[in-house]
Amino acid sequence: MPSTLNLPEDERSDLVSRLKRIEGQARGIQKMIEEGRECTDVLNQIAAMKAASSGLAGQMLEVFALNCLRHPEEFPNSQVAIEEAVKAVVRSGR
Repeated sequence: MPSTLNLPEDERSDLVSRLKRIEGQARGIQKMIEEGRECTDVLNQIAAMKAASSGLAGQMLEVFALNCLRHPEEFPNSQVAIEEAVKAVVRSGR
């Protein structure tokens, strides 16, 4: 099965950067709750983190489609490659 280790370094770096930003958002939300900030402010930040996470999922799906599926030899067979692609699309749409 394809691994993120086989992705171009710039793609991996971009994904990691996005994850670090999401991690920072999560820590910020935690701090807001600990400090007793207004509920609407916290909810706005959660919505922003959710949008960032959704964007990351979309980018990862694109990376999977453009990089991982280009190498069907990394899958046990072509049927598995197709099944994995479909599963990834379905999961990302939830």
